[in-house]
Amino acid sequence: MSDGTFVIERIVKAPVSKVWKAITDKDEMKQWYFDIAAFKPQVGFEFHFEGKTPDGSVFVHKCSITEAIPNKKLAHTWQYEGYQGLSTVTYELFEEGQSTKVKLTHEGLDTFPKESNFAKENFVAGWTYIIGTSLANFVTKE
Repeated sequence: MSDGTFVIERIVKAPVSKVWKAITDKDEMKQWYFDIAAFKPQVGFEFHFEGKTPDGSVFVHKCSITEAIPNKKLAHTWQYEGYQGLSTVTYELFEEGQSTKVKLTHEGLDTFPKESNFAKENFVAGWTYIIGTSLANFVTKE
């Protein structure tokens, strides 16, 4: 695994189907992830969203679905409008009884500009919160 890759695995107390819906339904995504105007888990579907940094900078994330296996795997490209670099985000879901193991891999972080906004530790902190707290809380709430 290269230094440009980050992997996080978490067990969430929800069935795979519920986690899949959370990562593929734009109305659910905006409750725990980002507000994405349009999203379809179909290879070739392109989507974008804005993300703000703590200092108020706005980055447009441009993505394209590269793999979609219902209830198992979702992968998409991830790049920033106006910046060099191309990465891939992959969600893998594994049934663990009544729970789901979520494995997120973000590869290609080392292709982004060598500046603080694109530092690996920012991705580590972001994905740790998004997968470990935000997604987990969303799929386990009643």
